[in-house]
Parts: sequence; structure tokens; C-alpha cells
Amino acid sequence: MFLQTYSIPVKEVMSKDMYFIDIKDRFETVFNYLMRNSKREVLVLKNNNLIGIVTINDIYKVADKDISSISIKDIITKDIIKANLEETLANIRLLMLNNKIGRIPIFDGEKIVGIVREENIRDYFYKGVEEAEEAIEHIFDNINEAVCVVDNKGRVIIWNKNAEILYKIKKKEIKGKFLEEHFPNAIDLKIFQTKKSVRNIYHSPKEGYHVIISASPIIINDKLYGVVSTEKDISEIEELQKELEKARDRLIVLEKQIGKDSSDPFDRIIGHSKKIIDKIDIAKQIAPTNVSVLITGESGTGKEEFAKAIHKYSNLPGRFIPVNCSAIPSELFESEFFGYEAGAFTGAKKEGKMGFFEQAKDGTLFLDEIGDMPISMQVKLLRVLQDKKIKKVGGEKDIPVNVRIISATNRDLANMIEENEFRDELYYRINVVEIMLPSLRERREDIVLFIDYFLKEICIENNKEVLKIDNDVVNFLIDCPWKGNIRELKNVVEHMAIMCRKDTITLDLIPKYIMGGKTNGINIEPLHSMDLNQSTENLEITMIKEALKINNGNKVETAKLLNIPRTTLHSKMKKYNLYD
Repeated sequence: MFLQTYSIPVKEVMSKDMYFIDIKDRFETVFNYLMRNSKREVLVLKNNNLIGIVTINDIYKVADKDISSISIKDIITKDIIKANLEETLANIRLLMLNNKIGRIPIFDGEKIVGIVREENIRDYFYKGVEEAEEAIEHIFDNINEAVCVVDNKGRVIIWNKNAEILYKIKKKEIKGKFLEEHFPNAIDLKIFQTKKSVRNIYHSPKEGYHVIISASPIIINDKLYGVVSTEKDISEIEELQKELEKARDRLIVLEKQIGKDSSDPFDRIIGHSKKIIDKIDIAKQIAPTNVSVLITGESGTGKEEFAKAIHKYSNLPGRFIPVNCSAIPSELFESEFFGYEAGAFTGAKKEGKMGFFEQAKDGTLFLDEIGDMPISMQVKLLRVLQDKKIKKVGGEKDIPVNVRIISATNRDLANMIEENEFRDELYYRINVVEIMLPSLRERREDIVLFIDYFLKEICIENNKEVLKIDNDVVNFLIDCPWKGNIRELKNVVEHMAIMCRKDTITLDLIPKYIMGGKTNGINIEPLHSMDLNQSTENLEITMIKEALKINNGNKVETAKLLNIPRTTLHSKMKKYNLYD
């Protein structure tokens, strides 16, 4: 209720406690009712129709006269302002203020069904304020960051649980007090002067505390009502070198992402750069709709992760079904996408098969690498998207499909249309909204976030202590071109983490192809292509060679270092011809 106090219909607030009299009744009846029952009005009827109101104020006006000589007609107020059941509480309040009245009868058609008095509105608003205070306190206590709100005098009015934890100051100790008493150097106090927001800046409000703070003035109708700020603790990574200070404010975000599920699926999208935040905002805006989305961008930019986030944010009841369009032969297109009936063809499963469209019922079908889909398959896909129904191979009946389509490609579909390699009708079907993901080169400020996230993830998965990373390594990686984008960066971090024998990753662990041949004598094989299978084999060969070198050829110790069984090591050495 607290969020819609002004917009609710008056029927939820009105009182049904009404007293009616007939215009022919004696004035004494009205007088006795109002005086003995502490009521403030009676409703006057004529032929069962409301014609006026007599209020306690009307009684006071004739208090010095003989009651027996007064008739209801003498004091009745006939100009009645009425309202219907669906009128909003805000409009009712306005009517009362503008007309200086304390009550309004409520009608359902021609029938009076209730009355709203000023005390009804007042009580309802007071209740709404109480509920709002409780709800706001609950909301702020469930925000991950420390939150502080001060009024226009600089007094603390909101101090959430994470602020208590961060600064070890209880709410009861600071609420209602001037913020300056505890934090003379507070950013919030400076906002009073500048009236300008700050976002994600480093701040040390008192000795021993290091935070990233965002703060904004609360300005309504050009009037300053206070300041709100959110703070993230970064004390635990203060030991990083000065060269990483700009990155330090974002690392704390990853501390909260690792090992925790977020109610917001877009929290899994790593990055705080403006380019990626803008894309997330667009994705959140269109996620609850059923429009088709085309996600474009270079390989390795996270298109599938984005598609998954859109699906989860949409709250569709169905599943997210990813399909690699380039991996499906033309002759299997219909059976894979539409499914088949039992015995539809030789080799078919006896129970038949459900196709991608049926699997994604009431959910999302993600068409990855749609630019690689042959023209013949595009025509069949277009027909389904137009008709919104499929027919199984070997089946006779049409099956309606209710599926959200999200497509992705790293190719220029508009250019492919000109080259007659892609159907323009299909392009318009799948591209109602296009989200072009930026390359890693365009969001270099996020690279430190990825490095930190991947390093923790890889170390945890391989039962290793979380490694430190040399300042020079981070700076070097930030400047890399990253043609393979996020995927390539993860491969490099994984290589360095697995090959590291100490507690800190240093420059000599960077793969040779990244260093451009400058590896200080360390012989590391390049990953070469973006072919995942080939890159995986190259990485395995490199890791086995280096591990053998580190352990002077001792295969037992090598297997332990690589965290694989000795039999697996022998098998891989034989496969890659690594025996002398």
C-alpha cells in the first residue's frame, strides 16, 4: 500500500458508517443523533435520493434558537460534491481542499455506497507513512552496500545494516545525529555545497577505512532535501600497488559475485564501464517484452551470457534453449528444430523426438551464430517465425509455438543481405532490437575486473590458494589487443594461474604469443587460433611441458602439480608424443 497511497481507488478507504434521515423528519432527530453519537454529519434523503447534508457545523449555527422551530430545510447544505468508487484518493483530497469541505459521498451509479471523511484520508495516509518507513528501512537493509541518507541539516535519517557493519556504529548511536560528528571529512557534506553527484570514487572517511562511494543530492522542485550515499568496503585490497588504485574500486564487486547467486541475472555480466552498463540498461528494458533480439559483436564478447540474462530477467516460465546454428547440417534442420514422430525415418527413436522449438515452449530459443545458417535453413526458420507453428517430421498436425527468439552473430548481416547470403525478411524478424556488445578493447577499464574474477574462479576450481598478480602483469594485460576478447583473456589467466608455482603471477608466466616473443627465455607454445579444440590441446601441451620441466621429468610430481591422475598424464603424453 505504501507505494500507491495517492493512486488507490477511494472504495478502499471510504466508510460505510452513514446515517440517513428524510427531509420530512424533525430537526430534533438530527440534533439528538449528532449530539449523542459524536457524529459529524447526517445524509438527507428525499424519495430515497440524496439531496443534501447536515453537519455538526450547521447545528452550531442555530444552537441559540428553539429546536422546535427549526426544520431540516432551514439548515441543509444542498450543493453536494459527489464522487464514484474508482476516483483516486489523491483527487478526493484535492476536492476537499479546494472546496473547503470535510466529507464527500461516494456513489456506485445512482446509489450511495459510502462516504469519505477527512479523518479517513488522514488515518490512511498516516498508516501509509508508517508502512513506508518500515518498507524503506527493510529495503535499505537488504542493499549490499552501506547506505547513508542525511537531511538538509546534515542529520542522519537512514543508516542501514551494512553501514553498521562497515563502520561498527550502531543505528541508534548515529540516527538523528549530525553526520559531521562522526565523519568530519564525509563526501555527503561536500555534496551540500556542490549539489552534484559523484560516482564510484575512492574515499577514506576516517583513518583505517577505504571505500568506494557514490553520493547524490536529493533535489525535488529545485529544493535540496538531503543527500544519499552508498559505500563499498575495499580495505581488504588496499595492499595493491598505487598503479592499481583506479582498478581497486571495482574489484570489490567481484568479491560479491564469486560464490553467490544474485536475484538480478545481469549481476553475472562483469563490468562497470559505461558501454556495458548502457547495454545492460537496454537489455533490462526489453527483457519483459516478447520482441525478438539480435545480439551482435566480436567473438568472445559474451553474447550467450547476455542472452541468458535477458531470459532470466524476463521471468518466462519456459527454458533457455541454446542452439549453435553453424553446427546443424541442412538435412537435419527440420528434425532438430521441429522434432519428429515415432518411426518418421530410418534410425529415428521409437518414441520420437522433441525439437528445439518444443523444448523452448514458453521460454527462449537462443540462435547462436545465426549468420552461419545456410539460406535453405533460413527460409524454413522464417516460415515458423511468421506462422508461429511447426509440424514435426512425419507428423500431420500443426503445433503452435510460443517462443521468445534471441539471436546472436559476429557477422555483418546487413552486408550479407547485399551479398544474397542472408534473407532480409529473416533479418527484420530477428532484429526488432539490436544489442551490439563492445569488444574488450572498448572497455579496458573492465579488464581488471575480469582478471580478478577469472583468477579467483580458476584457483578455487583447481583447489589452489587464490594467487596474487604482479602489478606489471595487470598493466601489460590491460594494454593487450584481445582479438579473442573475454574468452581469450580467460584462457591467458587460466594458463598463468596453472603454471604459477609461487604465490604471485609474474611477467614470465604470460604466454609467448601474448608477449610477442618476449618471454625472458620461458618456452611457452602459442594458442594460435580461436578454434577451441585446438587451443585446448595447445594449452595442455604447454602445461605438461612446463610441469615436466619444473619437476625435472618426475611424472608422479608432475601429475600432482597438474592435479590429474598419473594414468591421465601418461595418456596425454602419449597422445601428444611428449615422451623422449
